[in-house]
This record gives sequence, structure tokens and C-alpha cells, in this order.
Amino acid sequence: MKKLLACWILLLSSALPAAGQGITSSTIDGDTIRLGVALPGGLGADVSLTFEDADGLNLSSLGISAQVANPLDPALLSRLLGAQLTSGFPVLLRIEPPANGGLVFRGVVTLEIHTHNLVYLPATPLRLFSAPLGGTFRDVTTYMGSGSYRVRGRSGGFSEFLILLDLRPVNQVITYKLNYLEQVLDNWASSMPAPLYADLSARLDTIRADFARGATTAAIQGVDGFLAEVEQHAGTDIPNEWRATRDVYNLAGYLRAGAETLRFSLVLKKISLGFLGL
Repeated sequence: MKKLLACWILLLSSALPAAGQGITSSTIDGDTIRLGVALPGGLGADVSLTFEDADGLNLSSLGISAQVANPLDPALLSRLLGAQLTSGFPVLLRIEPPANGGLVFRGVVTLEIHTHNLVYLPATPLRLFSAPLGGTFRDVTTYMGSGSYRVRGRSGGFSEFLILLDLRPVNQVITYKLNYLEQVLDNWASSMPAPLYADLSARLDTIRADFARGATTAAIQGVDGFLAEVEQHAGTDIPNEWRATRDVYNLAGYLRAGAETLRFSLVLKKISLGFLGL
């Protein structure tokens, strides 16, 4: 009986929720959609998605749902990079726009989650993680603040989001984010002119070297330069559009989002060094 119950729990946790599940309200103001989330156990949040430039944005075309994540699901736990689900807000947001829904956006989308189920502290290890459907979750945080806990992250696409406890040392996080940016750039090198790829790749090499020698401020400035270069060429030399039909890859969006969360972690490192008087 226990084995049967465990299999049933696993099956329920892996099933795709219906679009709109857990969503209690929605309003649209231009390129921003605001949503209310309410789930059993008093779990709730205000969620907003802000697009730089979107077409066909509505609750149906977004395909968003919320569910309580199963802390016993080994398939989910294996995707968390060693991060941990929070007991206060184990909520999985899934955004899977239907292919025929007509949603298109250019640039990046900013996701903000504001929940009273968690408490913000300056040194909190809470972070916003994102993953492709069934893929590995990675930290996409670009901002944290109070109220009781508010977090933002950016992405060039979708689909799953979790607030997790990340206890990794900041240097390990920065290295992972640098590796991710390099991987995305290398995988899609053919999508841009060769001189531009070489320039962006060299910029990442310099950021890594500055980080390795402890020049955190220089590394942050390097990220700013990388971001400016990507933004300058987005939509011309670098693909910059996401479509529900999944027939293009929003390379500029993913590069910008990856660089911005890298910058967030570098700033955290700089702040921590300041506290230590270094």
C-alpha cells in the first residue's frame, strides 16, 4: 500500500496542471500582466510579468499555472542543483504558452513574485530559479527586496519557476553563471556575425579573468559592457524574438537575462567584501 501511495503522489506531482490552475485574478496594463496566486495551505502571491514589447498577451495565451511542489518527488529534486524547496513557499509556477495562442515578445520578460509567506532578510539565501520544462533549474535572480519577500528575474523565454534556498558559495554561483553564458553564446555562435561573436566571447573571457583575480568591480563593469553590446545588436545581428510557435530562439533575450543575473551575483559578492572590510 505504501509503494502504491508513493507512486500515486509522484504521478500527481509530475502531471501538467491545467492553464490557469492556482490563478485567482488577472489584469493587463499594456505589456504587463498581473496575477493573483492562491493555493491550499494559505500559500499566496502577487505575480507580474512585464514584457518590453509583446503581442497577443492575455491569460489564455500565457498558459500560466501554479501548484504546490512535491518535496518527495525525486525527479524534481534532481533538477534543483542542490538548492532546496522552501517550506514557506513551495510553489511551482509553470508558464507554457500554447503554440496556437499567438503570444510573441521581443527582448526580455521580467517576472516578479511578491509573497507574504516568506520573509526578506539582507543575507537571505532565497533566490528565483527557472528551468525549461523538465530541465535543470538555475538561478535567474536580478533583484530581491522586502514586502515580505519580493524577487525578480529576467528571461528570454519560459517555462518553470521556483523560489529556492540556495546555500552555494557566491563564487560557485558566479562561475556557474559565467559557464552558462559562455555555453549559450557558443551554442548559437552561427546566429550572429563572426566578429560580433568573437567580441562577446572576448568580453566574457575578460569578465572571468577579472573575477578570478578578485577585481569584482571591473568584472561588473565588464558585464555592463557585454550587456550594452548585446542590446546594441539585438534584433539586427542577434535574434531577439520569442514566439509561441517555438520556431525561433530569442538569443539576445537569453544573453541579456544571463548577464543580468550574473551581475546580481557579482554585486552580492562586492557587498559581502565590503562588510568584511576588504
